[in-house]
Amino acid sequence: MNLRKFLFPLSIVYDGITSLRNFAYDQGWKHSKSYNKPVICVGNLSVGGTGKSPMIEYLIELLKKDYKVSVLSRGYKRGTKGYLEVKTTHSSEEVGDEPLQFKEKFPEVTVAVCANRQEGIEKLLPVSEVILLDDGIQHRKVTPYFTILLTPFDDLYVNDLILPAGNLRESKSGAKRADIIVVTKCPEHASYAKLQDIQYKLKPSSHQKVYFSKIAYDTHIYGSTETLPLHYLKDKEFTLVTGIANPKPLLAYLQGKGYKFQHKKYPDHHEFSEAEIERLQKLEIILTTEKDYMRLQSRLKKFALYYLPIKTSVLKEQQAFFNETIFDALENFRRD
Repeated sequence: MNLRKFLFPLSIVYDGITSLRNFAYDQGWKHSKSYNKPVICVGNLSVGGTGKSPMIEYLIELLKKDYKVSVLSRGYKRGTKGYLEVKTTHSSEEVGDEPLQFKEKFPEVTVAVCANRQEGIEKLLPVSEVILLDDGIQHRKVTPYFTILLTPFDDLYVNDLILPAGNLRESKSGAKRADIIVVTKCPEHASYAKLQDIQYKLKPSSHQKVYFSKIAYDTHIYGSTETLPLHYLKDKEFTLVTGIANPKPLLAYLQGKGYKFQHKKYPDHHEFSEAEIERLQKLEIILTTEKDYMRLQSRLKKFALYYLPIKTSVLKEQQAFFNETIFDALENFRRD
């Protein structure tokens, strides 16, 4: 039995507070700022684990050849304050794991962290043609030009409750602010009937489009000095270390491929203690996620530390339409 359901009375209070705040913005009683450059917001209604980082990377790949793309993130759990442009020389402690991951993967793209999204956007405007706002749906002080709402295949926001009884950060009605809804982490062979059923459950507004995506795993693992094919681990004893919100898809993927491993699970964005680092140091081979690698690489002096990258892959029959939707939005912004 889910004991969090007993917290439902507190969820009613939380819902009332967030709904009142959203109503104030919707009525114009609270000011929300828009900008003369397109801001594309990627976010969710729930707490963590929807695939925001892979979607940001997908958009960077899609747009970087035609636009000067910048990324603005809060820099969750960073030890610094204010606006900071991310450099590859920064540590995850200084800028956060996900922003550092973006910068290391796309060094030509401007990545910045700032808790004040208005301040961050204003500082990025001179160097940007498109700004990607990471996890910004609840930041109502900014009015994005285009909003992408993510919800996982096996944990749809329509089936969830508001905090603390559930994982929603605001009412399900907040989905109406999105331009498109992307159902993430779909199984490899989800049936057409199942996808249609999900679309029916989401009940998108007339202005919204629904797309489906899945996780695409790299065929190689990466360390500080070498790149190896994933099947290098086939007959090895290794430990999978995860500090992400939902490691289940990764576990299912590796187990489905026949890999045998131990799993050490930590909370999302976990800051590893010295004692934990010492214990990990004794393990022979460690495989981790790219986000976790950003936090471990500077602290774990270990040759056999590898990460397995992932990408968002829009379902093949929808990919061209999804890409076209993004480019059309930017073209419409230019015309407006």
